[in-house]
Amino acid sequence: MEPQAVEHKPAVGAHERILATSYELFARRGIRDVGVDELIARSGVAKATFYKHFRSKDELALAYLERWYDARSAAIEAAVARRGGAGDAALLAIFDVFNEWFQQGAAEVSSFLHVMMEMGPDHPLGRASIDYLARTRSQMAALASAAGLRNAEDFAWSCHILIKGSIVAAAEGDAHAAERARQMASLLIDLHRAPASA
Repeated sequence: MEPQAVEHKPAVGAHERILATSYELFARRGIRDVGVDELIARSGVAKATFYKHFRSKDELALAYLERWYDARSAAIEAAVARRGGAGDAALLAIFDVFNEWFQQGAAEVSSFLHVMMEMGPDHPLGRASIDYLARTRSQMAALASAAGLRNAEDFAWSCHILIKGSIVAAAEGDAHAAERARQMASLLIDLHRAPASA
């Protein structure tokens, strides 16, 4: 009988452990409520190791926001691609993604809004959150433009209000928040497709 090969899983490095821990804690409790000592203890690293990878909690929080933005963008882009990459279905795909997250109870969904409100627009973390929200709006404006809608930027702002509102409604316990927002977004599409009044 030949010996079976043992599968070796690569050890998770300190940087990734710290970032994964921050992702879990910051998403559930916010930035201010989580201290460096807790991050160190929960990550299982020494204090010197923590500061070797992240010079401050704010630097770690910025990395957390970037990771969430990357995950969020990839999910939206995949949903858009599954719906043909253009047209009404692609424009509304973002609501399907949020609906899935709301159903899963994904705490990170509200991260940009939470951090912006928690830290304020003048704090580096607040500014980063505003920037990530603006990038999502630009993504929506590009889809609106590709779909031939009038005033794509205006559409994106209006649609973004619906997304942010659905995040708050979901936090209040509305399990259908994204579906309701999707219906309103369909009306916005019609409004922006209608010919401009003379």
